[in-house]
Amino acid sequence: MTVHFIGAGPGAADLLTVRAVTLLRESPVCLYAGTYLDPEVLAHCAPGTELVDTQHLNLDQIIDRLVRADRAGQDVARLCSGDPSLYSALTEQTRRLDAADVAWDITPGVPAYAAAAAALGTELTVPEVVQSVVLTRTQARSTAMPEGEAMANFAATGATLVLHLAITRIRVLAEELVAEYGSACPVAVVYRASQPEQLVLRGTLADIADQVEAAGLRQAAVILVGRALSAPVDCAQSHLYDPARTR
Repeated sequence: MTVHFIGAGPGAADLLTVRAVTLLRESPVCLYAGTYLDPEVLAHCAPGTELVDTQHLNLDQIIDRLVRADRAGQDVARLCSGDPSLYSALTEQTRRLDAADVAWDITPGVPAYAAAAAALGTELTVPEVVQSVVLTRTQARSTAMPEGEAMANFAATGATLVLHLAITRIRVLAEELVAEYGSACPVAVVYRASQPEQLVLRGTLADIADQVEAAGLRQAAVILVGRALSAPVDCAQSHLYDPARTR
């Protein structure tokens, strides 16, 4: 049988792919992270599906559940918040499934940063303003960051920064980024992008921490920093659509 790692998107039930919905409907077991999903996502599962919330399970317990389902001849829908390619512990899980000789595949999903940009009505790459996006996180009590991936190194590029799993450290981050971006640099925080509880905060590096703390945000929020977030942003015309371009 097969463990299907499925990108559940940012949480909204209508932002899953057609393939994801089909796999949810056909899998008799579904493991999901209840912390981040809109419960309506699980409505795509067939009646009688065994639902397992993994938010209180460690990796050993999750793998044990996946292996037991496989041994029982059951396909499993393993829902990952956002897209499995980002912060999903995919590598850790698939390595163990390989060792247990359990087949698996991946269905991509809408990443949280894309849903956040959509909520803001913002393009993160703007001609002659910024052409790169850095997706990263910070480290406090969590897994250590690799050497060389210091926030200052990324900030030096001037790229649009998208910070995951960092909302509780936003004051420290804002102070750190001022050196490269300036205190007036626009910042946005999107909490539970695309879900009914969605909250959007807009500000600058000078005031965004105050807004986040006032709102009491502690999880499920994406931080975006950079000049592309200016409203309106002054930009050049893309070469792609230049009437002078040879076609």
